[in-house]
This record gives sequence, C-alpha cells and structure tokens, in this order.
Amino acid sequence: MGNPTSIKGRGSAGNPANRFEKLHLERDADWDPAEDSAPATQFLKDTTSKIITFNDSPDVGFEASINIYRGCEHGCIYCFARPTHEYLGFSAGLDFETRIMVKENAPALLRQELSSPKWKPQVVAMSTVTDCYQPIERKLQLARRCLEVFAEFRNPVGIITKNYLVTRDIDLLSDLARDNAAAVNISVTTLDATLTPKLEPRASLPNHRLAAIEALSRAGVPVGVLVAPVIPGLTDHEIPAIIAAAVKAGAKWAGYVPVRLPFAVKDLFEDWLGRHFPERKDKVLNHIRAIRRGRLNDPNFGTRMRGEGILADQLEALFAVACRKAGLPDTRSELSVSAFRVPASAAAQMQKMFPF
Repeated sequence: MGNPTSIKGRGSAGNPANRFEKLHLERDADWDPAEDSAPATQFLKDTTSKIITFNDSPDVGFEASINIYRGCEHGCIYCFARPTHEYLGFSAGLDFETRIMVKENAPALLRQELSSPKWKPQVVAMSTVTDCYQPIERKLQLARRCLEVFAEFRNPVGIITKNYLVTRDIDLLSDLARDNAAAVNISVTTLDATLTPKLEPRASLPNHRLAAIEALSRAGVPVGVLVAPVIPGLTDHEIPAIIAAAVKAGAKWAGYVPVRLPFAVKDLFEDWLGRHFPERKDKVLNHIRAIRRGRLNDPNFGTRMRGEGILADQLEALFAVACRKAGLPDTRSELSVSAFRVPASAAAQMQKMFPF
C-alpha cells in the first residue's frame, strides 16, 4: 500500500491498489515524506447530467439524495465512501482525499429536476456519500446555491456534515425551517481535539461542531447529532459525553452507527491504527470483528447500521441510556412537503425547453 509514514493533513498514507485496475503505481522505496509530505488537492470537473439519485435501501431513512462532490478532502480514514473512487479509476486512499470531482452544474440540474412534472415532492438528503461542506465549498458555494434552489421550490432538505461551514447558510436553512423543510445532522465522532486531526484531518474540530449545533439551534434550524462512526475500543466510551455535549448545545435528536470498513477501507484503517495507535490495534480490530460476524465489514441490510452480538447490544444500550439521561425523545418529527411549489419562472423555462 506504499510507505506507512503519516502524511500531514491526510488520513491515508498511500494509495492501495484499485480492485478494478490491473496496473498499480507505488512510490519508490526511498521516498522521503519530508520532501513530499502533503500531496496537493486537484479539483476535476464532473459532467454528470443528473444530480438527484434514488435508493431503495431499507436502513438509511431517505430515498432521494444529492452529492455535489465525489471524493472528500476531509480525509476521514474510516470513510465508507472511499471505495466509490475506484469506479473512477482512482484509489480509495490518497486519491479519494486529493482528487475531488466537482459537479459545477449541480444547482442548475437541481432546478431542472425539481421543475419536472415527474418530480414527486419529497425530502432530499445532502452529503449522504461525501460532505457538501468540505473545504472547497467555501470558495465554490455549490451547496449554498443548491440550498437557494431548495428554498425557491420549498422542497425539504436534510443535511449531514461535520464542518462548521454549514453555519454560513443559516439564512437559507432558517428560511426553509419556517416551513418545516430543513434539518441538519452534525456528525461528532469524538470530543478529543487531539484525535480529530489524526482521524478526520481536514474536518472541523469537536468544539466547532458543537458551536455549529448551537448556532443552528439558536436560529431555529432543527439540528441533531450523529455519533458516527462509533469505533469500538477507540471512541465508543465517548458516546454519553458526546450526546450530553450536543444536547447542551441544542441538539434535538441523536443517532449512531458503528464503523463499517468495506473493501480497501479495512486495509487503510488497519494501516492507520498501526501508525497512530499500535498498542490498541489488535483490540480495536477484534472489537470490530465482534460486531461484524468475525469480519471487518458487514454489508447486509438490517445489521450493517447496528452490528450484531453482545458488543453491539452493549453499544445500543449505552446509546439508549445516554439519550434518556440527556432527555432526548425516542422519535423525531418528519420534514414536510406541504409548502412545495414550482416557481413561475421555472415552469416557464421548462415550457420553453419542452413545448409539447
């Protein structure tokens, strides 16, 4: 997989082989990380012709979603989305963090698809694969422009992010929230500010994520916390503290998901443990296997989001007790499509495009 030396600002230390490619390039054995310690990020144009995708998964809670970027500069070592980069001919390692595909026409595509007579108003989830508020969003503002479209159509949107940058768009989110058409989930993996730069190198620090919860809540935007992923043997003991801190900041609901390590992610994560926590490596991997049928990943519906076995039951009980102590309800309110509309300007544009 390449040199095991950590690279500043990156979760991966190299590029594992792409499972679909026969050829694989590696750095020379005498590579000096001091001379090339932080590969620059490249932004490449994604010319997709559709932006809303649909799924029929029984365990994700939504059917429609949009992802503005493919690849993510946050560099979270555990990210289940890393293997999706292999479909592009890239690696799930450094390539996923440094070669970001950008859907520059996302706002226009979104407006076009919401205008279509075929569109059935429903909640659209943002950042279900990669974070729409990763660093480049500060410059490109694609997420904001998509939120402007959602606000124009009053179509409900749910966001998942671990970046404080989401607070930039509080004006649009609070506007949608007045029609019960917006909700945000802030992902908090740990409260340890020394662990975050290793685990999620370019994501917001824990105190900034809590500050985002507080700012959103104060602005009237429904906001919750996702303790995700929970890494048994490394971060699972933090569940009660994370939920308590998030509720104090204004979170109105909580969720959790044990870590999943599909395909190349399991090797990347094992390498990461060896670099940063060699003394815990075996314990963490064995704990993950204990909730994943003896493997490091379970792709099966019904169990992949929870795990199985005694340890999985203990995580669920710990989470339930933490929520009860924090005063969180067992359920959360659903977003509404009642305010959906097709603006006259959008309808007229569609009529010009499809006059028949």
